[in-house]
Amino acid sequence: MATAALRDTSSRGSTSTKIGWALSGLAILFLGTDAGAKIVVPAMVAAYTPPQLRIPADPGFYRLLGAILAFSTVLYAIPRTAVLGAILLTAYLGGAIATHLIAGSPMISNTLFGAYLGLAVWGGLYLREPRLRSLLPLRD
Repeated sequence: MATAALRDTSSRGSTSTKIGWALSGLAILFLGTDAGAKIVVPAMVAAYTPPQLRIPADPGFYRLLGAILAFSTVLYAIPRTAVLGAILLTAYLGGAIATHLIAGSPMISNTLFGAYLGLAVWGGLYLREPRLRSLLPLRD
């Protein structure tokens, strides 16, 4: 009964829900592609990683990163576990931001790219999930 009270079916086909799914879809596509590359061709990803990032060139390390990213992205793509997936993706992207800060990468293009992706993840979830909007309203 309590769960039924939390569901808001009136906004199921709303414009904000569609935009949220589109934004989430773009984030899922990008993150899934990145995870797939790290899992399938880790040696190539390692070869193209700038040395100033100081990430080990071990393909096993990239497979592990890819598996963590794939797991988090799948959780985010499933509506029931989307919030947990968004939290895990936020942690993953925070690590990417920290790595680029330490390496002295360009701020706008490289370092903040993880923040842009995080905004897409949470923005998409916010727009597609009415329970999240009721929990964190943007206005009174």
